[in-house]
Amino acid sequence: MLSSLRSRLWLSYAFIIVTALSLVAMILFVYLIRNPILYRQTLERLRAVQAVVMERENVPQSQPVSVSAEKASRTFKVRVLLFSQDKQLILDTYADREVPLPFPKQRTLNRRTTPLARDENGANWLYSIEELSDGSILMVASPRPRISILNVFNDEFLPIILQGGLIALLLSLVVAFFFARWIADPLQKIVAVTRAFPSDEIKAVETGGPHEVQELTRAFNAMITRMHASQKSQREFVANVSHELKTPLTSIQGFAQAILDGTADTSESREQAAQVIYTESARMHRMVLDLLDLARLDAGTADITMSRVNMLAVLNAVAEKFTPQLQRAGVNIEVNVSANLPPITADGDRMAQVFTNLVDNALKFTPRGGLISLWAAVEKNTMRISVTDTGAGISEQAQAHIFGRFYQADPARRGGEQHGAGLGLAIAHEIVMAHGGRISVHSRQGEGSSFDVFLPLMKARLPK
Repeated sequence: MLSSLRSRLWLSYAFIIVTALSLVAMILFVYLIRNPILYRQTLERLRAVQAVVMERENVPQSQPVSVSAEKASRTFKVRVLLFSQDKQLILDTYADREVPLPFPKQRTLNRRTTPLARDENGANWLYSIEELSDGSILMVASPRPRISILNVFNDEFLPIILQGGLIALLLSLVVAFFFARWIADPLQKIVAVTRAFPSDEIKAVETGGPHEVQELTRAFNAMITRMHASQKSQREFVANVSHELKTPLTSIQGFAQAILDGTADTSESREQAAQVIYTESARMHRMVLDLLDLARLDAGTADITMSRVNMLAVLNAVAEKFTPQLQRAGVNIEVNVSANLPPITADGDRMAQVFTNLVDNALKFTPRGGLISLWAAVEKNTMRISVTDTGAGISEQAQAHIFGRFYQADPARRGGEQHGAGLGLAIAHEIVMAHGGRISVHSRQGEGSSFDVFLPLMKARLPK
């Protein structure tokens, strides 16, 4: 039980509370020893006597102060002294039976400090002092009562601690328990979800607790969402790659079997079987190379050699490379780049790979009679290169995942020689990121798509 976060938080709060209450109790006990209730009662009695004498002194045609002082001294059994303005003793009602009590050296201004005066024998007197209207000073004193620490503890300290301190301790512990739950419960929910992972039934953890715990919960929920998306992507990738590999492997196996069992018994049929085996194996080879290339880019170990690159030459070379395929598909391509476009620092071969993948993607979804445009310009310290097509466009939902690995915007069109495993755009994205740039897509369904690549003109930091 004590190993749980909630228990440890509660114990921590309890320790702090007990420590604070103990400190308060010590201070209270010291205060009560220095200023016990008996002292306070005596001082209140002295102030009351002082008020009676001063009230009579202020009444016109009343008896002299000395008479009032003598009477109050006998009635209340206190010592009344009267001092002149220069602190000389005028009257002492105990002059015949007590040791002289001189005027206090310093008047106590702090009411919380017990006012004490010492007589010539060192005995302590509690006193109350006040100035009269004629400038003389009235002082009412009483011997300091004798008390014991045990009496203070039993009579004053213990009742306060047992009543107030115990109630405060219990209330504080209850509040501390709820605070501990407030903080620990969301964390324990996160722990429970983490232990249940991986599971498709895992749901987001409800936010609660202090701000920092809520931030942690939101970050955890975002991580769970990303992990679910990653798991879904991996499952789709496995299914997609399995399908992509199954088709060529079936063809290779079938035509190889035809050659082995003599079904392909003519030179034409054997040549056709060999051609199919060669084409399908080449397709598998390209897929494996794409996977390896993506893995190297992801690990930062891809071979990237930076140099000055003429982007106009790169785009022209890409357009020329696709000329036969464009003619067969009935799609036109144009390159709109200024002749004075400045060179950039990049890997020319990798840049050609990026735009080859983008043009290849545009060609797959551009209908006959459509147009693919390559455009480049400088915007501040960035070069923007766009690949635009007049195809069917991409839905908003698909645009959010279009650069994801193994993602295909149209699952119904997977397979076949025309479409790959959805790695081309992911590879293009990783290459652009390795150059310190970024890539984005803008599209509307039925109006075509535009893929924009932004590359810095200054030298990018190269991956190690």
